[in-house]
Amino acid sequence: MIRWHFAPFAKLTPRQVHDLYRLRVEVFVVEQNCVFQDVDGVDPDCFHLLGYSGDDLVAYARLLPAGVKFDEPSIGRVITAPSIRRKGMGRVLMVEAMKRAQELWPRQPIRIGAQAHLERFYNEFGFRKVGEPYDEDGILHIEMETTNG
Repeated sequence: MIRWHFAPFAKLTPRQVHDLYRLRVEVFVVEQNCVFQDVDGVDPDCFHLLGYSGDDLVAYARLLPAGVKFDEPSIGRVITAPSIRRKGMGRVLMVEAMKRAQELWPRQPIRIGAQAHLERFYNEFGFRKVGEPYDEDGILHIEMETTNG
């Protein structure tokens, strides 16, 4: 059972901030062997969705208001802990993230910068490719968008 916590950055506890940075670095920097600036300066402008199993953060996504990264609202840093992969938690996380995005920004399209190999996964949530593939920090990405909120 996942316990969700959803809040703007200023309402996160120090422990939650620690947990989200720890998980993001574990996967995006260490596991994917990608040296990049994860702490990119936009977290304070975002909403954060944290999924806990017991005391462990096992799922996370960042929701960005329009104008922070794209002209449209966005979902990024979508991540599940290695310990719970291949159990459908990525889909559970995206369902929850999409629900929260629609509550914040009703009927608005959502744009993402997705790792290209996850295109089919994001298609399941109504995202369609809207641009050509591009390299971001050594990983092939594509921009995707929902057609309507």
